[in-house]
Amino acid sequence: GGAAYVQDSYDVHTFAPSFEEAILRNPKLEPLYLFGGNDPVKELQNKFLQGQAVRIDEVVEEGSFQAGSIEGEAFLLSGHSYHQLALKVDGILYAADSYFGEEALRKHKIPYITDADLTLKSLERLKSFKVEGAVPGHGPFEKEPAQTIQKNIDVHREILDWLLSYLEQNKGASHEQVVADMCANYEVKAPQLSQWLLYRTAVTAYLVALKKDQQIYDEITGHRWTFYPNTKS
Repeated sequence: GGAAYVQDSYDVHTFAPSFEEAILRNPKLEPLYLFGGNDPVKELQNKFLQGQAVRIDEVVEEGSFQAGSIEGEAFLLSGHSYHQLALKVDGILYAADSYFGEEALRKHKIPYITDADLTLKSLERLKSFKVEGAVPGHGPFEKEPAQTIQKNIDVHREILDWLLSYLEQNKGASHEQVVADMCANYEVKAPQLSQWLLYRTAVTAYLVALKKDQQIYDEITGHRWTFYPNTKS
């Protein structure tokens, strides 16, 4: 609700990326998609998942932008969210959640992402940027962000490796079982439905990445969405 408070308190011109702006204007969309399209139960209609609606004055795409006297460049870095933009102004990259500070990586253990493949592509792109410093998601300003960006890449690749090994050892597992076992392996604590749904989304993002890479395949087995290592000839 912070953005709505700022709009109510000050005369501001509000920018947002395409697609993301629809969620900001219609905040019920977030708990709706996390809950699989069902009408969200009451405990999901909270300020963490469903803030107050925000007026969007201008939609921003990748490329140069101007906000009053401020000039900068926007970069499309999807993966954590659907149409996430990072901003570079005066040589400083405001990275949004395209990469996380190291403390946040340690805290959450399984980072929240919607697409692991796009996340890794965005991180590789970040490594090529010429900047004088960067502000990561949930982390402090860094003069040299390359090491932290690489740490993010390493975390995602380690999770993908663990997941593939897990499916090979178990000769496949249902989606629900994968979510439970991955959260247990990484000692994730998610006692509330909203927390669990976020982890379910992240685990699914890694499964889908392995499927895109043809390392695993999926079937509906016994009315369960089930994933198998791709050992088919």
